[in-house]
Amino acid sequence: MNMYLAKTPRFIQRLFPNLIWRIPTDEKVIYLSFDDGPIPQLTPWVLDELAKYNAKASFFCVGENVNRYPDLYNRIIEEGHSVGNHTHNHLNGWKTDNRPYLRNVKSCSQSMETSLFRPPYGKLRPKQVQILSKKYKIIMWDVLSGDFDQNITKEDCYENVIQNIGPGSIVVFHDNLKAEERLKYTLPKVLSDLSKEGYTFQNLESVNQVSVRRQAQVMAG
Repeated sequence: MNMYLAKTPRFIQRLFPNLIWRIPTDEKVIYLSFDDGPIPQLTPWVLDELAKYNAKASFFCVGENVNRYPDLYNRIIEEGHSVGNHTHNHLNGWKTDNRPYLRNVKSCSQSMETSLFRPPYGKLRPKQVQILSKKYKIIMWDVLSGDFDQNITKEDCYENVIQNIGPGSIVVFHDNLKAEERLKYTLPKVLSDLSKEGYTFQNLESVNQVSVRRQAQVMAG
């Protein structure tokens, strides 16, 4: 049994309106995101696939990987994608006291310049949210591919995305080795199939503050 939801229910999104779950739009725009990289074994392949469709995405990078592979990090930016802070060592906010967690986020921020943050595992304590939201747009998701889950098939991973996606969806993939088999099957099919349906793919830096404020008002209202 999966311990996660492929589709984030709307009531959860409304419970936490200061977190960004999706982008309110009627346009056929999708926001693909990739967590945990960059790594040379997989991130270059992801970038090559995105380039085939002129697709822009958002990469939530672990600081120690940015330090390890700066050329790969620079390639992400040079090709028009946005980057986000994903902590320096992929910390779980529920299992980490506030001060060391925030120090770890700050350590990552010294390796990259960004206004975007996504907590590893999607787990943050209320105080962490309160403090980080002063500096960052905290990006969650409304579609979780499950590519990290070694108990599902690559076909299941594709279905998780294609059955739940819609205009403005923020979708989570992972450019890490655990996800490789399912990602390499799912990402090309998602890019191809949704492109045929008229969707385009944008990065989250392209979302202006008005859209984010409007979403917060919709969720709160």
